[in-house]
Amino acid sequence: MKVPLLDLKPQMELLREEVLLALNRVVESNTFILGPEVDALEKSVASYCGVSGAVGVSSGTDALLISLMALGIGHGDEVLTTPYSFFATMGSILRVGARPVFADIDEETLNIDPELMAEQLHADRKRGSRIKALIPVHLYGQCADMEKIMRLAEEFELPVIEDAAQAIGADCPFVADGQVTWRRAGAMGLSGCFSFFPSKNLGGMGDGGMVTSNDQNFIRKLRIFRNHGADPKYYHAFIGGNFRLDAIQASVLNIKLKHLDQWHKSRRQNAETYNRLFADAGLLDGQVRLPEAVYQKVDGAREHNHHIYNQYVIRVFRRDDLMAHLLEKGIGCAVYYPICLHRQQCLGGTTDADISLPVAERAAKETLALPVFPELSDDQQQYVVQTIKEFYRP
Repeated sequence: MKVPLLDLKPQMELLREEVLLALNRVVESNTFILGPEVDALEKSVASYCGVSGAVGVSSGTDALLISLMALGIGHGDEVLTTPYSFFATMGSILRVGARPVFADIDEETLNIDPELMAEQLHADRKRGSRIKALIPVHLYGQCADMEKIMRLAEEFELPVIEDAAQAIGADCPFVADGQVTWRRAGAMGLSGCFSFFPSKNLGGMGDGGMVTSNDQNFIRKLRIFRNHGADPKYYHAFIGGNFRLDAIQASVLNIKLKHLDQWHKSRRQNAETYNRLFADAGLLDGQVRLPEAVYQKVDGAREHNHHIYNQYVIRVFRRDDLMAHLLEKGIGCAVYYPICLHRQQCLGGTTDADISLPVAERAAKETLALPVFPELSDDQQQYVVQTIKEFYRP
């Protein structure tokens, strides 16, 4: 049996006619950059995320970059973030000339640990407060502990840029006076940064991204910065970039957004099926550690998108050997991420090469993503788990 890591064909078959009509509408309009398709997507994403505004940009990477640029972060500044993420998180910091500072991750969620963030921030205050922003990442589709992170941001008077590239629609609980309120990824910090890369839960037919915010002044500045910093045209008070979203991507995303919550639900159901199959196979006594949707425990929160499973990532013994075995058996799988950001060669002395972040470094050696796309069948999942069982118990 073949089980791809991701199969977009069923999704496109479902939407093919509607997508072709939308693409033809864009062709007939002759408006290919920004325009009404992008305007409509911005309004829909803002409403979906529960924010007052959204700005379409050219990629998730550029969403991070433009947020840093609009904040004026640059040479001599530092940004506190996680060492365990896709390179764009750190690359955007480096591209504006700032220096990344890392706090290790939480053992359960693999998101940045707020307690260790606090240690870094207190140390930074003693040496002159060079940290100018915080970038938590909502990894694999589950929000970081934003309640604690936002308290830190308030205490240290720092803006928060949420790297929500893998987490559109994920919910995060805030508890006050015994009451639980839920907020969406991208609605908690100053800005939320999303990617519409085709492999994402909400993916386009190419690159695309979005920045969300409740700060209208910041939204206005982002709109200026995505168009070379011009306001009005040819008059540049700022140095921006070419970060505009194209209408073709927006037209496709406008269609897909209507299906997103159902796709989230299917992914959660697939995750629950995996959890049951691994338990039934007796693989939870040391060989396999399953991802935990921690916010599911809050206030009976099964109806919330506590985890949208952009990836279903297990932690395993002898990861690389298992990966080779699965691939040999026709099962798609991948490592997110095999080397931590603080170990990347390109840093070239911009951070402390001797830094030790043991939780992140263990995760880089143990994690493995399995297929979890919405159309995954029960038979395919059973084959995946049975193949893993055969590896550990031949």
